[in-house]
Amino acid sequence: MTPGPAPLVERVTGRKVVGLRPLAGGSAGRVLLADLAGGGRVVAKLGPGLEPEGWMLRTLARRSRLPVPPVVHSDDDLLLTEYVEAGCGPMPDAAQLHAAEMLADLHALSWHSFGMERDTAIGGLPQCNDPAHRWLDFFRDRRLLAMAGLALRSGRLPAATMDRVERLAARLDRWIEEPPQPALLHGDAWGGNILVRDGRVAAFIDPALYYGHPEVELAFGTLFGTFGQPFFRRYDEISPIAPGFWEERREIYLLYPLLVHVRLFGGSYLAGIEATLDRFLG
Repeated sequence: MTPGPAPLVERVTGRKVVGLRPLAGGSAGRVLLADLAGGGRVVAKLGPGLEPEGWMLRTLARRSRLPVPPVVHSDDDLLLTEYVEAGCGPMPDAAQLHAAEMLADLHALSWHSFGMERDTAIGGLPQCNDPAHRWLDFFRDRRLLAMAGLALRSGRLPAATMDRVERLAARLDRWIEEPPQPALLHGDAWGGNILVRDGRVAAFIDPALYYGHPEVELAFGTLFGTFGQPFFRRYDEISPIAPGFWEERREIYLLYPLLVHVRLFGGSYLAGIEATLDRFLG
């Protein structure tokens, strides 16, 4: 029999688990908060398919100044990280300013191509990172068409919508611009993945790493109202946002996270995809 969560945590940490309760989130697996004998807490995520998340957290810690929870243990079935205490509710203005500064700093880190040296994941779904020299090619093939294909094969994206996504993908050069260089992206920076304490960002969690266009990250920050004017004003001061993002490109880049949500949760997110396709395909 597969051991329960407490024995798994005890085996890895060498400490007795004296309390265990569920935490919110975890589309890639169950998430639990474990209290350890003698004090201390760890967050345990149970898989399968968790190895990429551990790698991504360690990579962020090694390559960037973005705060992430230290990884205690990582394999395909169990990810243990140190517990980061945080509050709840909307992100205050001071934390939005702090997040803008940290993400602008992250986006200043570059690589020779769009993609990454290995594939990663978003919400437990595979994220192909085969390198490409052009951003348009990478976004079209590795993000938009790849995720639409996953959603189609799961039965959650209608074939007629897939046809329309393919039509839009063939015309992306009308709207998509090449950035000066690839930028390291967290990849899933919405409110549920940003831990805030005392008006500051304490940690970013659940990354979906790759090198891409910062505008994808900025667009994602508008999907659930994560970031507002304080964030975007501060980000624009550090790294100016090019004209056309708010008018056109934001909606196009939002197709990727919307497709992720269609694949994970079903058709309730389909209306947003259809509205964008209606706008750009006429």
